[in-house]
Amino acid sequence: MKKTVRDIDVAGKTVLVRCDFNVPLDADGHITDDTRIVGALPTIEYLIGQGAKVILMSHLGRPDGEAKPEFSLAPVAAELAKRLGREVWFKSVPQVVDDAVKAKAAALAPGDVMLLENTRFRKEEDTKDLAVQAPFAQELASLGEIFVNDAFGTAHRRHASTASVADYIPAVTGFLIEKELQFLGAALDDPKRPFVAILGGAKVADKIKVIESLLAKADTLLIGGGMAYTFLKAQGYEIGKSILDADGIALAGELLEKAKAAGVELLLPVDVKAADAFENDSPAGDYKISEIPKERMGLDIGPETKALFAAKVLAAGTVLWNGPMGVFEMPNFAAGTRAVAEAMAEATEKNGTVTIIGGGDSAAAVEQMGLGEKMSHVSTGGGASLEFIEGKTLPGVAVCQDS
Repeated sequence: MKKTVRDIDVAGKTVLVRCDFNVPLDADGHITDDTRIVGALPTIEYLIGQGAKVILMSHLGRPDGEAKPEFSLAPVAAELAKRLGREVWFKSVPQVVDDAVKAKAAALAPGDVMLLENTRFRKEEDTKDLAVQAPFAQELASLGEIFVNDAFGTAHRRHASTASVADYIPAVTGFLIEKELQFLGAALDDPKRPFVAILGGAKVADKIKVIESLLAKADTLLIGGGMAYTFLKAQGYEIGKSILDADGIALAGELLEKAKAAGVELLLPVDVKAADAFENDSPAGDYKISEIPKERMGLDIGPETKALFAAKVLAAGTVLWNGPMGVFEMPNFAAGTRAVAEAMAEATEKNGTVTIIGGGDSAAAVEQMGLGEKMSHVSTGGGASLEFIEGKTLPGVAVCQDS
């Protein structure tokens, strides 16, 4: 386990906090989803309550090392001030840190909060050349005495503000990362059984390491989404115009054999909803997997599969889900994803099942459907969650002190 802000004395200290304020903005610069800001509040409010001087930092979007106004964190500063009920000092400067920023950081009083401009305005932030990264990381570290990483969504990247800053000042985790490690760690190391893992997504190659890791831990693996058609193709089924990862057919066959050898139940769709075209209003119908028309493409799981997957979820002790079951962005092909989400919500409420959404599109789907609060945990990091499940070391976590 890693030390958290709870394990150190922050009173009167200047604390540099890496948050994930990579929020969506509309054309007018208004925040359209404040989930990530809300997720950062417990750590920020704890630090304020403990009398720390708080300096927040984050990236937003991909400005590619340039100070682009549309990627400014100014809207985040305004929303934070509203949420915290206090001033959040903010100055938009291309270099992120200038003399005014340094002066303000030095003049902070206990309980004060300031927010730095988008760290990705500096090209050094996310370069893979650590020697180039170092001066910016040192510049950030010079503002504070303690580093708190609470940005799980970027913890799988070694950037100046997520990891390299810890080369200069001691680092611990915030409450958001603590929660991520607790839920994902428990699911992988000591799950309440049966442990059911659900995977979607398009390419088998993107999930091969995840699948291999889960084959050593899960009791049942349910595969839906675009990836399922590659597995069906590997079994010799006609999949029509459905998405196919041609390079992944052999991989899918190997994974099916590995699941069989490991005694893990690996279930694929038994029926699908297939349409003429990749459009919401395209004519569509439900077909058994042995009857998918050559001219149609599968865009969702079918009714029998929905019932099958839901039953497995309702009988589970732990469910880990990453990847939608269909093109949930189109209302006519969102039923499979909704069925899984509703089954997970019901399992949590009625059976005490531990339900974990592994970030990315799955998290977006359950939030869109208003079911996020009914899950045990909705991860804030798609890529970070996947790499954690794979067993990879997350640089932004590794730099934090062990407890």
